[in-house]
Amino acid sequence: MTEQPDNASHCFVCGPENPIGLHLIFRLENNICRAEFTPQPQHCGYTGITHGGIIFSVLDDVMANWLVLQGKRAYTAKVDLRYKDSLPTGTPVRLEGHCLKARGRLFMMRGLMIRIDNEQTVAECDASFMLSV
Repeated sequence: MTEQPDNASHCFVCGPENPIGLHLIFRLENNICRAEFTPQPQHCGYTGITHGGIIFSVLDDVMANWLVLQGKRAYTAKVDLRYKDSLPTGTPVRLEGHCLKARGRLFMMRGLMIRIDNEQTVAECDASFMLSV
């Protein structure tokens, strides 16, 4: 599967029909879900700094889309998120979603946000996703 499912067309992060969404486009490369994102001034918390909720949202979606792009529908069950640095708005980042392990309906995932200009990790998270039935 290489496109967004119909039921996610209004997703805040990746939905093409969400007028206020981020419109990220996810792809699978070598079993890693990838996307790029450049936060804009309207995505700030403190002036000039990307809001932590935006950072979490795109990390959650890069992990979820690892599953979606393989035809699996799942929901976030648990997340352990570590912010390692602030992200100035206007700074392009690379997102990566990795599957660490799968057991039954449970998938253990890792998400990374890496600055493109200096390769520094902005945030990383480990999460559990549960396949829907």
